[in-house]
Amino acid sequence: MKPSSRTLPERTAPLTVCLVCNTGFAIYTYRQGVIRMLVARGVRVVVLAPRDRTFPLLEQMGCHCIELPVASKGTNPLDDLRTLAALYRHYRTIRPSVVFHYTIKPNIYGSVAAWLARVPSIAVTTGLGYVFIQKSRAAQVAKALYRLAFRFPREVWFLNRDDHDAFLNEKLLAHPERAKLLHGEGVDVDYFALTPLPPLPRLSHAKACTFVLIGRLLWDKGVGEYVEAARMLLAQYPQARFQLLGPVGVDNPSAITQADVDGWRKEGIVEYLGEAHDVRPVIANADCVVLPSYREGVPRTLMEASAMGRPIVATNVPGCREVVTDNVTGLLCEAKNAGNLAAKLAQVIEMSEDERRAMGLRGREKVTAEFDEALVVERYRQTMHALTGSSVFDRRVVPGAAMGEQR
Repeated sequence: MKPSSRTLPERTAPLTVCLVCNTGFAIYTYRQGVIRMLVARGVRVVVLAPRDRTFPLLEQMGCHCIELPVASKGTNPLDDLRTLAALYRHYRTIRPSVVFHYTIKPNIYGSVAAWLARVPSIAVTTGLGYVFIQKSRAAQVAKALYRLAFRFPREVWFLNRDDHDAFLNEKLLAHPERAKLLHGEGVDVDYFALTPLPPLPRLSHAKACTFVLIGRLLWDKGVGEYVEAARMLLAQYPQARFQLLGPVGVDNPSAITQADVDGWRKEGIVEYLGEAHDVRPVIANADCVVLPSYREGVPRTLMEASAMGRPIVATNVPGCREVVTDNVTGLLCEAKNAGNLAAKLAQVIEMSEDERRAMGLRGREKVTAEFDEALVVERYRQTMHALTGSSVFDRRVVPGAAMGEQR
Protein backbone atom coordinates (compact mmCIF):
# COMPACT_ATOMS: atom_id res chain seq x y z
CA MET A 1 0.00 0.00 0.00
CA LYS A 2 1.46 3.37 -1.03
CA PRO A 3 1.80 6.15 1.54
CA SER A 4 -0.83 8.86 1.13
CA SER A 5 -0.55 12.55 1.84
CA ARG A 6 -2.26 11.95 5.23
CA THR A 7 -0.53 8.83 6.49
CA LEU A 8 3.11 7.92 6.85
CA PRO A 9 4.71 4.55 7.55
CA GLU A 10 5.60 4.00 11.19
CA ARG A 11 8.84 5.75 12.03
CA THR A 12 11.63 3.24 12.51
CA ALA A 13 14.75 5.23 11.59
CA PRO A 14 16.62 7.29 14.19
CA LEU A 15 16.68 10.28 11.87
CA THR A 16 14.41 11.61 9.11
CA VAL A 17 15.51 13.73 6.16
CA CYS A 18 13.01 15.37 3.79
CA LEU A 19 13.82 16.12 0.15
CA VAL A 20 11.34 18.61 -1.35
CA CYS A 21 11.13 19.55 -5.03
CA ASN A 22 8.66 20.65 -7.71
CA THR A 23 9.00 17.22 -9.41
CA GLY A 24 9.69 13.74 -8.15
CA PHE A 25 11.56 13.20 -11.41
CA ALA A 26 14.26 15.70 -10.37
CA ILE A 27 14.77 13.99 -7.02
CA TYR A 28 15.07 10.59 -8.71
CA THR A 29 17.30 11.81 -11.52
CA TYR A 30 19.72 14.07 -9.67
CA ARG A 31 19.94 12.84 -6.06
CA GLN A 32 20.25 9.07 -6.17
CA GLY A 33 23.73 9.15 -4.66
CA VAL A 34 22.48 11.15 -1.66
CA ILE A 35 19.47 8.86 -1.25
CA ARG A 36 21.65 5.74 -1.34
CA MET A 37 23.98 7.21 1.28
CA LEU A 38 21.08 8.12 3.60
CA VAL A 39 19.21 4.82 3.29
CA ALA A 40 22.41 2.80 3.79
CA ARG A 41 22.97 4.68 7.07
CA GLY A 42 19.47 3.85 8.29
CA VAL A 43 18.04 7.32 7.74
CA ARG A 44 14.35 7.61 6.87
CA VAL A 45 14.07 9.55 3.60
CA VAL A 46 10.78 11.32 2.85
CA VAL A 47 10.26 12.83 -0.61
CA LEU A 48 7.63 15.57 -0.97
CA ALA A 49 6.79 16.47 -4.58
CA PRO A 50 3.94 16.39 -7.09
CA ARG A 51 3.20 12.74 -7.89
CA ASP A 52 4.72 11.49 -11.12
CA ARG A 53 5.95 8.25 -12.67
CA THR A 54 9.11 8.25 -10.54
CA PHE A 55 7.27 7.77 -7.23
CA PRO A 56 7.38 3.94 -7.50
CA LEU A 57 11.07 4.10 -8.43
CA LEU A 58 11.84 6.28 -5.40
CA GLU A 59 9.86 3.91 -3.18
CA GLN A 60 11.90 0.99 -4.53
CA MET A 61 15.03 2.88 -3.43
CA GLY A 62 13.66 3.05 0.12
CA CYS A 63 12.03 6.50 0.13
CA HIS A 64 8.59 7.35 1.50
CA CYS A 65 6.82 9.58 -1.05
CA ILE A 66 4.15 12.15 -0.23
CA GLU A 67 2.23 14.00 -2.91
CA LEU A 68 2.67 17.77 -2.65
CA PRO A 69 0.62 20.43 -4.47
CA VAL A 70 2.99 22.74 -6.37
CA ALA A 71 1.81 24.98 -9.24
CA SER A 72 5.23 25.43 -10.82
CA LYS A 73 4.15 27.81 -13.59
CA GLY A 74 1.20 29.34 -11.78
CA THR A 75 1.07 32.81 -10.24
CA ASN A 76 -2.09 32.40 -8.17
CA PRO A 77 -1.21 33.31 -4.56
CA LEU A 78 -3.86 30.91 -3.26
CA ASP A 79 -2.10 27.97 -4.91
CA ASP A 80 1.19 29.03 -3.34
CA LEU A 81 -0.44 29.41 0.07
CA ARG A 82 -1.78 25.86 -0.29
CA THR A 83 1.79 24.68 -0.92
CA LEU A 84 3.02 26.59 2.14
CA ALA A 85 0.22 25.22 4.35
CA ALA A 86 0.74 21.65 3.14
CA LEU A 87 4.46 21.80 3.84
CA TYR A 88 3.87 23.26 7.29
CA ARG A 89 1.44 20.44 8.16
CA HIS A 90 3.83 17.76 6.90
CA TYR A 91 6.79 19.20 8.81
CA ARG A 92 4.76 19.35 12.02
CA THR A 93 3.77 15.71 11.53
CA ILE A 94 7.08 14.28 10.32
CA ARG A 95 9.40 16.37 12.52
CA PRO A 96 12.38 15.86 10.19
CA SER A 97 15.94 16.28 11.41
CA VAL A 98 16.64 18.43 8.35
CA VAL A 99 14.85 19.42 5.14
CA PHE A 100 16.49 20.06 1.78
CA HIS A 101 14.50 22.27 -0.59
CA TYR A 102 15.12 22.36 -4.36
CA THR A 103 13.73 24.69 -7.08
CA ILE A 104 12.10 28.06 -6.64
CA LYS A 105 8.73 27.42 -4.96
CA PRO A 106 9.94 24.75 -2.53
CA ASN A 107 12.90 27.03 -1.75
CA ILE A 108 10.66 29.98 -0.99
CA TYR A 109 7.56 28.44 0.62
CA GLY A 110 9.39 25.46 2.08
CA SER A 111 11.93 27.66 3.83
CA VAL A 112 9.12 29.67 5.45
CA ALA A 113 7.14 26.54 6.37
CA ALA A 114 10.20 24.89 7.94
CA TRP A 115 10.88 28.00 10.02
CA LEU A 116 7.25 28.11 11.19
CA ALA A 117 7.43 24.41 12.07
CA ARG A 118 10.77 24.93 13.81
CA VAL A 119 12.71 22.39 11.77
CA PRO A 120 16.12 23.14 10.22
CA SER A 121 16.27 23.51 6.45
CA ILE A 122 18.77 24.02 3.65
CA ALA A 123 17.84 25.72 0.37
CA VAL A 124 19.56 24.44 -2.76
CA THR A 125 19.26 26.87 -5.67
CA THR A 126 19.42 24.49 -8.62
CA GLY A 127 19.25 27.30 -11.17
CA LEU A 128 17.76 30.79 -11.22
CA GLY A 129 15.67 30.30 -14.36
CA TYR A 130 13.19 32.99 -15.37
CA VAL A 131 13.85 35.02 -12.20
CA PHE A 132 17.16 36.25 -13.61
CA ILE A 133 16.41 35.80 -17.32
CA GLN A 134 13.20 37.79 -17.69
CA LYS A 135 12.55 41.40 -16.74
CA SER A 136 8.97 40.90 -15.66
CA ARG A 137 6.71 41.71 -12.76
CA ALA A 138 6.64 38.03 -11.80
CA ALA A 139 10.45 37.98 -11.66
CA GLN A 140 10.47 41.03 -9.37
CA VAL A 141 7.93 39.39 -7.07
CA ALA A 142 10.02 36.22 -7.01
CA LYS A 143 13.10 38.19 -5.97
CA ALA A 144 11.17 39.84 -3.16
CA LEU A 145 9.99 36.43 -1.97
CA TYR A 146 13.54 35.08 -2.11
CA ARG A 147 14.69 38.05 -0.02
CA LEU A 148 12.08 37.18 2.61
CA ALA A 149 12.36 33.41 2.61
CA PHE A 150 16.14 33.13 2.58
CA ARG A 151 16.32 34.67 6.04
CA PHE A 152 15.35 31.27 7.44
CA PRO A 153 17.47 28.38 6.07
CA ARG A 154 20.53 27.29 8.03
CA GLU A 155 22.45 27.36 4.73
CA VAL A 156 21.77 28.36 1.13
CA TRP A 157 23.66 26.30 -1.44
CA PHE A 158 24.51 27.60 -4.90
CA LEU A 159 25.65 25.37 -7.74
CA ASN A 160 27.80 28.02 -9.40
CA ARG A 161 29.52 31.26 -8.43
CA ASP A 162 27.51 33.39 -10.88
CA ASP A 163 24.24 32.55 -9.11
CA HIS A 164 25.83 33.23 -5.73
CA ASP A 165 27.10 36.60 -6.94
CA ALA A 166 23.71 37.45 -8.44
CA PHE A 167 22.01 36.94 -5.08
CA LEU A 168 24.64 39.06 -3.35
CA ASN A 169 24.38 41.85 -5.94
CA GLU A 170 20.58 41.90 -5.69
CA LYS A 171 20.86 41.88 -1.86
CA LEU A 172 18.63 38.79 -1.62
CA LEU A 173 20.58 37.21 1.25
CA ALA A 174 19.89 38.53 4.74
CA HIS A 175 22.70 36.31 6.02
CA PRO A 176 25.41 36.20 3.33
CA GLU A 177 27.62 34.10 5.58
CA ARG A 178 25.15 31.21 5.22
CA ALA A 179 25.71 30.99 1.46
CA LYS A 180 27.79 28.00 0.36
CA LEU A 181 29.08 26.96 -3.05
CA LEU A 182 28.28 23.33 -3.91
CA HIS A 183 29.81 23.47 -7.41
CA GLY A 184 27.19 21.29 -9.10
CA GLU A 185 25.27 18.28 -7.88
CA GLY A 186 27.71 15.81 -9.32
CA VAL A 187 27.50 12.79 -11.59
CA ASP A 188 28.20 9.10 -11.04
CA VAL A 189 31.30 8.73 -13.22
CA ASP A 190 31.16 4.93 -12.97
CA TYR A 191 27.54 4.72 -14.09
CA PHE A 192 28.19 7.22 -16.89
CA ALA A 193 31.27 5.39 -18.09
CA LEU A 194 33.55 6.40 -20.95
CA THR A 195 32.00 5.14 -24.19
CA PRO A 196 33.52 5.03 -27.71
CA LEU A 197 32.20 7.48 -30.28
CA PRO A 198 29.73 5.97 -32.76
CA PRO A 199 31.41 4.59 -35.91
CA LEU A 200 31.80 6.86 -38.92
CA PRO A 201 29.55 6.26 -41.93
CA ARG A 202 30.86 4.06 -44.71
CA LEU A 203 31.14 7.06 -47.03
CA SER A 204 34.15 8.71 -45.42
CA HIS A 205 33.65 11.93 -47.36
CA ALA A 206 30.17 12.47 -45.87
CA LYS A 207 30.12 15.09 -43.13
CA ALA A 208 27.91 13.11 -40.77
CA CYS A 209 27.41 14.00 -37.13
CA THR A 210 24.64 13.26 -34.64
CA PHE A 211 23.76 16.03 -32.18
CA VAL A 212 21.36 15.67 -29.27
CA LEU A 213 19.81 18.16 -26.84
CA ILE A 214 18.72 16.48 -23.61
CA GLY A 215 16.46 18.10 -21.03
CA ARG A 216 13.04 19.56 -20.46
CA LEU A 217 11.93 21.12 -23.73
CA LEU A 218 11.81 24.81 -22.80
CA TRP A 219 12.40 27.91 -24.85
CA ASP A 220 14.78 29.03 -22.07
CA LYS A 221 16.89 25.93 -22.77
CA GLY A 222 17.62 27.35 -26.24
CA VAL A 223 15.55 24.73 -28.06
CA GLY A 224 14.36 27.35 -30.54
CA GLU A 225 17.92 28.37 -31.38
CA TYR A 226 18.89 24.70 -31.70
CA VAL A 227 16.11 24.07 -34.21
CA GLU A 228 16.98 27.20 -36.18
CA ALA A 229 20.67 26.25 -36.25
CA ALA A 230 19.71 22.79 -37.52
CA ARG A 231 17.61 24.40 -40.25
CA MET A 232 20.63 26.46 -41.31
CA LEU A 233 23.05 23.53 -41.33
CA LEU A 234 21.02 20.84 -43.05
CA ALA A 235 21.37 22.53 -46.44
CA GLN A 236 25.15 22.27 -46.22
CA TYR A 237 25.38 19.05 -44.17
CA PRO A 238 22.42 16.85 -45.15
CA GLN A 239 23.96 13.86 -43.32
CA ALA A 240 23.84 15.65 -39.96
CA ARG A 241 21.18 14.58 -37.46
CA PHE A 242 19.61 16.76 -34.79
CA GLN A 243 17.81 15.02 -31.93
CA LEU A 244 15.72 16.13 -28.95
CA LEU A 245 15.24 14.05 -25.80
CA GLY A 246 13.05 15.19 -22.94
CA PRO A 247 9.51 15.92 -21.79
CA VAL A 248 7.23 18.23 -23.79
CA GLY A 249 4.59 20.55 -22.32
CA VAL A 250 6.04 20.52 -18.80
CA ASP A 251 4.69 22.67 -15.98
CA ASN A 252 6.89 25.70 -16.70
CA PRO A 253 6.23 29.21 -18.12
CA SER A 254 8.78 28.52 -20.87
CA ALA A 255 7.38 25.14 -21.96
CA ILE A 256 7.42 24.06 -25.60
CA THR A 257 4.26 22.36 -26.85
CA GLN A 258 3.79 19.04 -28.61
CA ALA A 259 2.49 21.00 -31.60
CA ASP A 260 5.84 22.81 -31.86
CA VAL A 261 7.75 19.54 -31.82
CA ASP A 262 5.38 17.90 -34.32
CA GLY A 263 5.89 20.82 -36.68
CA TRP A 264 9.68 20.52 -36.54
CA ARG A 265 9.48 16.78 -37.13
CA LYS A 266 7.23 17.21 -40.16
CA GLU A 267 9.67 19.76 -41.53
CA GLY A 268 12.39 17.14 -41.23
CA ILE A 269 14.61 19.25 -38.97
CA VAL A 270 14.73 17.24 -35.76
CA GLU A 271 14.12 13.74 -34.46
CA TYR A 272 12.13 13.66 -31.23
CA LEU A 273 13.19 10.72 -29.06
CA GLY A 274 10.58 11.16 -26.34
CA GLU A 275 11.66 10.62 -22.73
CA ALA A 276 14.03 8.12 -21.15
CA HIS A 277 14.90 7.04 -17.60
CA ASP A 278 18.33 5.99 -18.86
CA VAL A 279 19.96 8.56 -21.16
CA ARG A 280 23.18 6.60 -21.60
CA PRO A 281 22.19 4.88 -24.87
CA VAL A 282 21.21 8.24 -26.36
CA ILE A 283 24.50 9.85 -25.37
CA ALA A 284 26.42 6.81 -26.62
CA ASN A 285 24.78 7.12 -30.05
CA ALA A 286 25.59 10.84 -30.33
CA ASP A 287 28.77 12.54 -31.51
CA CYS A 288 28.08 15.74 -29.57
CA VAL A 289 25.68 16.92 -26.85
CA VAL A 290 24.23 20.43 -27.19
CA LEU A 291 22.68 22.76 -24.60
CA PRO A 292 22.10 26.37 -25.80
CA SER A 293 20.46 27.34 -22.49
CA TYR A 294 19.97 30.94 -21.36
CA ARG A 295 21.04 30.14 -17.79
CA GLU A 296 21.66 27.03 -15.68
CA GLY A 297 22.69 25.91 -12.21
CA VAL A 298 25.24 23.34 -13.28
CA PRO A 299 23.54 21.22 -15.97
CA ARG A 300 23.55 17.52 -15.18
CA THR A 301 23.16 16.54 -18.83
CA LEU A 302 26.48 18.17 -19.71
CA MET A 303 28.29 16.43 -16.86
CA GLU A 304 26.84 13.10 -17.98
CA ALA A 305 27.87 13.74 -21.59
CA SER A 306 31.41 14.69 -20.61
CA ALA A 307 31.69 11.66 -18.31
CA MET A 308 30.86 9.48 -21.32
CA GLY A 309 33.49 11.23 -23.45
CA ARG A 310 31.31 13.41 -25.63
CA PRO A 311 32.33 16.88 -26.79
CA ILE A 312 29.83 19.59 -25.88
CA VAL A 313 28.45 22.73 -27.48
CA ALA A 314 26.82 25.01 -24.91
CA THR A 315 26.19 28.67 -24.29
CA ASN A 316 28.66 30.91 -22.51
CA VAL A 317 26.30 31.50 -19.57
CA PRO A 318 26.31 30.75 -15.83
CA GLY A 319 26.24 27.03 -15.22
CA CYS A 320 27.24 25.86 -18.69
CA ARG A 321 30.65 27.49 -18.54
CA GLU A 322 31.26 25.72 -15.22
CA VAL A 323 31.31 22.41 -17.09
CA VAL A 324 32.71 23.38 -20.50
CA THR A 325 36.23 24.69 -21.01
CA ASP A 326 36.03 26.45 -24.37
CA ASN A 327 38.04 24.78 -27.15
CA VAL A 328 39.25 22.16 -24.66
CA THR A 329 36.29 20.01 -23.57
CA GLY A 330 33.78 21.60 -25.91
CA LEU A 331 32.75 24.84 -27.57
CA LEU A 332 30.92 27.80 -26.05
CA CYS A 333 28.54 29.90 -28.15
CA GLU A 334 26.56 33.09 -27.63
CA ALA A 335 23.17 32.76 -25.93
CA LYS A 336 20.06 33.47 -28.01
CA ASN A 337 22.15 33.49 -31.22
CA ALA A 338 21.18 30.70 -33.62
CA GLY A 339 23.78 31.80 -36.18
CA ASN A 340 26.63 31.56 -33.71
CA LEU A 341 25.35 28.21 -32.47
CA ALA A 342 25.24 26.95 -36.07
CA ALA A 343 28.84 28.03 -36.58
CA LYS A 344 29.97 26.05 -33.50
CA LEU A 345 28.02 22.98 -34.58
CA ALA A 346 29.59 23.23 -38.03
CA GLN A 347 32.99 23.34 -36.34
CA VAL A 348 32.20 20.02 -34.65
CA ILE A 349 31.04 18.52 -37.95
CA GLU A 350 34.31 19.52 -39.59
CA MET A 351 36.41 17.97 -36.83
CA SER A 352 38.15 14.67 -37.44
CA GLU A 353 37.14 11.65 -35.38
CA ASP A 354 40.43 11.92 -33.46
CA GLU A 355 39.76 15.58 -32.63
CA ARG A 356 36.27 14.79 -31.31
CA ARG A 357 37.60 11.87 -29.29
CA ALA A 358 40.38 13.96 -27.74
CA MET A 359 37.94 16.72 -26.79
CA GLY A 360 35.63 14.16 -25.19
CA LEU A 361 38.46 12.56 -23.24
CA ARG A 362 39.47 15.94 -21.83
CA GLY A 363 35.86 16.45 -20.77
CA ARG A 364 35.89 13.11 -18.98
CA GLU A 365 39.04 14.13 -17.10
CA LYS A 366 37.49 17.44 -16.05
CA VAL A 367 34.25 15.91 -14.78
CA THR A 368 36.07 13.16 -12.88
CA ALA A 369 38.28 15.72 -11.16
CA GLU A 370 35.65 18.39 -10.41
CA PHE A 371 32.13 16.91 -10.51
CA ASP A 372 32.34 13.35 -9.18
CA GLU A 373 29.08 12.64 -7.33
CA ALA A 374 31.07 11.18 -4.43
CA LEU A 375 32.32 14.69 -3.60
CA VAL A 376 28.75 16.02 -3.43
CA VAL A 377 27.50 13.11 -1.30
CA GLU A 378 30.36 13.74 1.11
CA ARG A 379 29.29 17.40 1.37
CA TYR A 380 25.77 16.30 2.34
CA ARG A 381 27.18 13.89 4.93
CA GLN A 382 29.38 16.54 6.52
CA THR A 383 26.54 19.07 6.61
CA MET A 384 24.06 16.67 8.21
CA HIS A 385 26.69 15.59 10.73
CA ALA A 386 27.23 19.23 11.70
CA LEU A 387 23.47 19.94 11.94
CA THR A 388 22.42 16.82 13.82
CA GLY A 389 25.55 15.72 15.65
CA SER A 390 24.43 12.15 15.01
CA SER A 391 26.95 9.34 14.84
CA VAL A 392 24.94 8.04 11.89
CA PHE A 393 26.85 10.56 9.80
CA ASP A 394 30.31 9.75 11.14
CA ARG A 395 32.82 9.21 8.38
CA ARG A 396 33.59 5.72 9.65
CA VAL A 397 30.01 4.58 8.91
CA VAL A 398 30.50 3.43 5.32
CA PRO A 399 27.34 2.83 3.27
CA GLY A 400 27.18 -0.77 2.12
CA ALA A 401 25.49 -2.33 -0.85
CA ALA A 402 21.98 -1.81 0.52
CA MET A 403 20.87 -0.01 -2.61
CA GLY A 404 22.65 -2.24 -5.11
CA GLU A 405 23.25 -0.75 -8.53
CA GLN A 406 19.67 0.35 -9.12
CA ARG A 407 19.16 3.56 -11.03
